[in-house]
Amino acid sequence: MERDDTKLQFDEKGNLRHLLSLKGLDATLLTELLDDAEGYLTAPGALPIRSQSLAGRTIGNLFFEPSTRTRASFELAGRRLGADVLNLDVNTSSRKKGESILDTIYTLEAMQVDVMVIRDASNGVPAYIARHVDDHVSVLNAGESDVSHPTQGLLDLLTIRQHNPDFKNLAVAIVGDIQHSRVAMSASEALQTMGVGELRMISPPALAPDADRFPGARIIDNLAEGLKDADVVMALRIQRERIGNLDGVPGIDEYFANYGVSHASMKFAKPNAIIMHPGPMNRGIEIEGSLADGPRSVITKQVTNGVAVRMAVLTRIGKIMSGL
Repeated sequence: MERDDTKLQFDEKGNLRHLLSLKGLDATLLTELLDDAEGYLTAPGALPIRSQSLAGRTIGNLFFEPSTRTRASFELAGRRLGADVLNLDVNTSSRKKGESILDTIYTLEAMQVDVMVIRDASNGVPAYIARHVDDHVSVLNAGESDVSHPTQGLLDLLTIRQHNPDFKNLAVAIVGDIQHSRVAMSASEALQTMGVGELRMISPPALAPDADRFPGARIIDNLAEGLKDADVVMALRIQRERIGNLDGVPGIDEYFANYGVSHASMKFAKPNAIIMHPGPMNRGIEIEGSLADGPRSVITKQVTNGVAVRMAVLTRIGKIMSGL
């Protein structure tokens, strides 16, 4: 069901209280968050010393879906800011035993958890929780079904800006399973808000999205056409269960030959184009391993930027909690 949670994200003064989606965040707010994140990067690839800006606050990481990078970076971000961090996953939560998600939330509220970082495979869970939490609680979406992954979109935006801050003259190509990708959705929302010059979504027809899901983007099924003169190339993870098992989706070798980001396919992009991937990577399926490790790759920089972006978001939310 189509939802619009943009108003839910802001308090009565117009301050960001919950981060559920990048939809509804204007270019000024996005830029401020990127600038704040940049401030945590004291040197290329280096994060700053710890601060105590969230001392006395408690962050609950509620990951009801597997995660490595996002969960670890939210935990590191919270600890670097001086917060207490509680990690909860589906294998250790009472939700697996049948407890309702709101009962879980109310239990954590009673423990004075201030920020709830939610990852869930179901559509609408972060917003549902945001509608039911106490006034002192903020909800951050850490990945929602195929709908949204806002902090991933922010870290991707920051990584692109570090390469070239002039979004209006950039051609960005996203390659892979566009239809099922929350990463592509949030990246698209952020890039369109910042006025990206051209956004291209490249996939086999069976994995292509409905055109109205990515307004303003070109939907392309030919890799050479999609990568032509691109400034940024982002490969998306292909779920192995879809390779060769979904009508119209080729097997591994055929997929890599026709849609893999490789040294051969990158010849169509600009010589200085950067290569991105949200991780985890399937080397030899959506991306060539030596390319992922090469000088044009910014994949590890994305990971570093992820901690900085989550620190920026948590700090922004923390200021609102403190009435600053």
